[in-house]
Amino acid sequence: MKKIGILAVILLMALFACNDSGKKKRFLPQSTGGINSLMVVMDTELWKGAVGDKIREHFAAQVLGLPQAEPIFSITQIPPQVFKGAVTHSRSVLFVEQDTVSLAHVKTNVYAEPQKIAVIKGETYNDLAGNIEKLSGQAISSFKQVEIKEAQKRFTRSLSKETALQEELGISLRIPSLYKLGKREKNFVWMDIQIPKGTMNIIAYEMPKESFSTDSTFVRDIIKMRDSIGKMHVPGPYENTFMITEKAFAPYVLPAEIGGKKAAEARGIWEISGYPMAGPFLTYIINDEANQRKLVLEGFTFAPSAEKRDYMFELEAILRTVKFNSDAGS
Repeated sequence: MKKIGILAVILLMALFACNDSGKKKRFLPQSTGGINSLMVVMDTELWKGAVGDKIREHFAAQVLGLPQAEPIFSITQIPPQVFKGAVTHSRSVLFVEQDTVSLAHVKTNVYAEPQKIAVIKGETYNDLAGNIEKLSGQAISSFKQVEIKEAQKRFTRSLSKETALQEELGISLRIPSLYKLGKREKNFVWMDIQIPKGTMNIIAYEMPKESFSTDSTFVRDIIKMRDSIGKMHVPGPYENTFMITEKAFAPYVLPAEIGGKKAAEARGIWEISGYPMAGPFLTYIINDEANQRKLVLEGFTFAPSAEKRDYMFELEAILRTVKFNSDAGS
């Protein structure tokens, strides 16, 4: 009887061991690729033709709010037979294939982690073009999310310990340690970093809760706010020069969610009043009801004669790490 009991225990242990092993997470290698790079896997003839044009129309569209044309993604196209081995570890992949099956969906962590693969199939040009139109918005959003997380992962290896944002505004941002405090006043903080021939900048401040109460004047009020803050806090190189919103073009304004709160996103061009300096900006106006205010976060870049997409993307990745001290217990 003792032997039977021991045997039963061994069998039960083996059964549980099998169950545990079945729950183990599948190992996936780390994904690879430069920030904002997109691997397009499709037949080269398709890529050179109208289907490729449709892909470029969406996935190489111009980034909003930059002074010169720069694409959303830097695209590398390869034929399907080359998509094997380490190449499959690319972080953002668009797979397009002519097939009797028609489909369009986004898959997660297929060959590597983190990874997003948008798959588009169709038999005719109209099938493929329709599926590209159908999936492009979701695919671009998915690619951008995984690229933002990758950018954040890279710069959070060494973070700034500056406490001015917490002390003045009750917030924290995960800012790389190379950014330094440039200016601190009541309810206003400015941090920046030197880059080749220029700077990348982050400013944060608050506005009254009732600001921007009228939709019909929303864009005009954003410009007025930015110009007022620029005159007060962001001087140009000479006396009586300061940052304003470029007069020739109104900023693009879109809905957003930042730090778990509703926000407005504004992208456009800043310039220096009375002096030939300019560059792109990204502003988030966050509805911070817990603190009865509008919190404003902005990133702007000065980098003449340089591409600015990736600079602005890093600033966006930083601003999207905002946490509110008032939410710490929630």
